Amino acid sequence: MNRPWVDGNRVALLINGEQYYPRVFEAMAQAREEILLETFIIYDDKVGQQLQQVLIAAARRGVRVELVADGYGAADLPDTYIAAMTEAGIRFHAFDPQPRLAGMRTNLFRRLHRKIVVIDGKLAFIGGINYSADHLDDYGPMAKQDYAVEVEGPVVAQVHAVSRRLMAPVLDPPSQVRPVTEPAGPASAVLVERDNGRRRIDIEVRYLEAFRAARQRIVVANAYFFPGYRLLRELRNAARRGVEVTLILQGQPDLRWVRALSRLLYNYLLRDGVRIHEYCQRPLHGKVALVDDEWSTVGSSNLDPLSLSFNLEANLLIRDRAFNQLLYEHLTSLASEQCKAVTLERMIRGYWWRAPLIFLCFHLIRHFPRIAGWLPAHRQRLQSLQPDVEAPRDLHEGHT
Repeated sequence: MNRPWVDGNRVALLINGEQYYPRVFEAMAQAREEILLETFIIYDDKVGQQLQQVLIAAARRGVRVELVADGYGAADLPDTYIAAMTEAGIRFHAFDPQPRLAGMRTNLFRRLHRKIVVIDGKLAFIGGINYSADHLDDYGPMAKQDYAVEVEGPVVAQVHAVSRRLMAPVLDPPSQVRPVTEPAGPASAVLVERDNGRRRIDIEVRYLEAFRAARQRIVVANAYFFPGYRLLRELRNAARRGVEVTLILQGQPDLRWVRALSRLLYNYLLRDGVRIHEYCQRPLHGKVALVDDEWSTVGSSNLDPLSLSFNLEANLLIRDRAFNQLLYEHLTSLASEQCKAVTLERMIRGYWWRAPLIFLCFHLIRHFPRIAGWLPAHRQRLQSLQPDVEAPRDLHEGHT
């Protein structure tokens, strides 16, 4: 069952680490009762160290700090980094840590990929930005282009409940914070998640609903674009009925095979009028979209098989004309000033040898959700990394 939209929220767009880190660290520094934090990646660099310092300061003044980092994304954190936090009273939990095989990380699928922070049950941050210096301009040409939102209002109760449910096996005692429900702004919003339980296709379904309802414009900026057949079909159908459909995809990828896969889909979309722009300034890591002049989404979910069929993801959906217009102006500027337009003429060169690959890819993505369901699902668990390390706890132990 879909969560309800709730009115009365203030939503602020945060672009890249330059806007995100000062706001989230300031909010953590002002926390009085509780900080719940979920992330895919933490690095022991200048951003990770600033996170460590602000959380230690919060814990020392009596704030309950619960941190969950993915066992794959945070596998390289040194023990000294974690020990400094746990000794200060921070409860540091690893999501499904797995042993290495020949020095390689083996836990590739069904990762905790979402990035959520909830402060005192009244302020939340949702997006795609990890805690690593590669989200800052001064990192260099491989600095990531990414997005998050700061949200205040009744929808924070949904975000708090989702994080609390994930952490339930290790929350002892349970969280006593009551989320604030007073109105804080004009936006309607709802948190949408993808899990490996009852909400396996919620994010994809919400995208499909929005694309089908589009009448004027669709703009999608997504890092890893290899969606299922239904999403591709709705984008094509929207363009056919006169909707201006614009995709902003990776032109300078951090993973080259990602762009290669995405480009196999270009002909299918370009033939029906979808506009495709490749962002070439630096790697695009964003996961944002807008439809017409009101609906927008910002979150952690890519439009690829890992996000749509395996990983734990979270997106905030927003209905607010001012936010939509701000995001539209930013993405339009990105497309016109920092992207290269992809033309059908350019893509049909060499089509004869790519045609068999395109045929195979279409059929793969058309049936991928069913294929993914055949793959064995490991037991998701949290392992608390306290000074005396506790036994792993199954995520579904003691709650539903």
